[in-house]
Amino acid sequence: MEGMLVNLITQAIGGAIGGNAVGAAKSDLSLGTLGNTIAGAIGGGVGGQILSALIPMLAAGAGGMDIASLAGNLVGGGVTGAIVTAVVAAIMNRAK
Repeated sequence: MEGMLVNLITQAIGGAIGGNAVGAAKSDLSLGTLGNTIAGAIGGGVGGQILSALIPMLAAGAGGMDIASLAGNLVGGGVTGAIVTAVVAAIMNRAK
């Protein structure tokens, strides 16, 4: 249970970073700092959990946490957070 919570927090942090990175890289896909952070964190948490279910190596096993699983969770959360932020921003811009 404790490892799962650490994974979720790591994925959400990675998602927030990814969301802000995509917002900074492409201004028309930005929701503002707070919007990028929230969309990225949600996308990182949800997407990271899906990735952990598909790739069991990312989930902390019985051996405990290691740097590889933390890095995998951070990168997986970052990528999915960036994707979710970009999609939400594109939908919001399309609606204007």
